[in-house]
Amino acid sequence: MSWRTESSKSIYENRWIAVREDSVSGPAGAGIYGVVRMQHPAVFVVAVDTHDRVCLVALERYPTGNRSIEVPAGGTDGESARNAAERELREETGLQASEFTEIGFMYALNGIADAPEHVFLATGLEPVVGADPAERHEEGIDEVSWVPFPEVLGMIRDGAITDGETIAALMFAAIHLGRVS
Repeated sequence: MSWRTESSKSIYENRWIAVREDSVSGPAGAGIYGVVRMQHPAVFVVAVDTHDRVCLVALERYPTGNRSIEVPAGGTDGESARNAAERELREETGLQASEFTEIGFMYALNGIADAPEHVFLATGLEPVVGADPAERHEEGIDEVSWVPFPEVLGMIRDGAITDGETIAALMFAAIHLGRVS
């Protein structure tokens, strides 16, 4: 049996998300399903330098109240995924890349959300001339670090990186770069 939407009502909306409640018929019968829809797709950037190090950012995440280590990421805000990836890398790290390769596409929390996400590998990295460190602070980023790729995988294993989207983005990069088969 497939899902069937009987009715739908908007519960809440802002410039980033929309929340709706659907009356549905599904495998277990009739019920209510809450869905969060992102207003724009997101991008995740795995930036790898010539020393095989990954650029990671750290910030406090309001919903969990925890400090999180992540790859640079953000919303597309209506622009192309590639342009958004370039912008997010620049804003969050002060870096630019000569090569951006889209290496994956995923949905975050697809059991409750319609949240499409593009994953990019950024290489050929160099500092942006005149980059404003205040942009990082506006994003809440308090640290930018470079970690060797094998150590990043260890950080996932050891629970230092807990953000699911970052873990998925790093897995796309690991597959693309031949770190896993």
